[in-house]
Amino acid sequence: MSLKGRVAVITGGAGHIGATVADGLAELGASVALIDLNRERSEAVARGISAKWDGEAIGYTADLETSENILATVEDIRKHFKRVDIVVNCAALVGTTPLSGWVVPFEQQSAETWRRALEVNLTAPFVLLQALSKDLRESGFGSIVNVSSIYGLVAPDWRLYEGTEIASPAAYAASKAGLIQLTRWLSTTLAPHVRANAIAPGGVFRNTAEPFLGRYTARTPLGRMATEEDIKGAVAFLASDLSAYVTGQCLAVDGGWTAW
Repeated sequence: MSLKGRVAVITGGAGHIGATVADGLAELGASVALIDLNRERSEAVARGISAKWDGEAIGYTADLETSENILATVEDIRKHFKRVDIVVNCAALVGTTPLSGWVVPFEQQSAETWRRALEVNLTAPFVLLQALSKDLRESGFGSIVNVSSIYGLVAPDWRLYEGTEIASPAAYAASKAGLIQLTRWLSTTLAPHVRANAIAPGGVFRNTAEPFLGRYTARTPLGRMATEEDIKGAVAFLASDLSAYVTGQCLAVDGGWTAW
């Protein structure tokens, strides 16, 4: 399970999930490059990881809605680390993102916000992976882990959301489903040199209020929402040689939500 000597690129690396995933890969010995829109948080997370583990951690800033920003960041990472072995696409516009025409009834959802969500959630991973495909092929250990969602696999149960301010916009589900299919496409296109897999996390607890919390946990076989730690282990498995013969798969990390 050792990742010593390998370099991992994590988008959304300053976010709740991204920072935890980066910490987990660093714990296994990897050096990590964190890409995030928030420069201050990205650099702070990198400093924290560097203080705990032996591998190097550097925070980078990029607007994932802009392909030029992504490509410039790739060049910076390549110049510094000289190699890339693992890419984790974790950044996304999610249900709690404060955007106009986003967490509103379907009839009010904005086409412009739809486009922005697809840029961040689906186009950015395409651009990043295309730019790093040569590095991953040459690695000898190339592994892609795309972070999708249970809503890339199944539709939302709207009964959970009644009377709450939480929602699941159409663009979120469509982009996360697209990310799973992009993963499958990459698994055959980049084979045999690079493995490509996805995970589909269930809802992650972040001071989630009632009545949504009770409804969600009642519908989940394991009886709770996910934590970032739950997701960290799944990414570590798919990034490491423990999954050396696994590619083209989407692992649901959902407490059994999609098993009903």
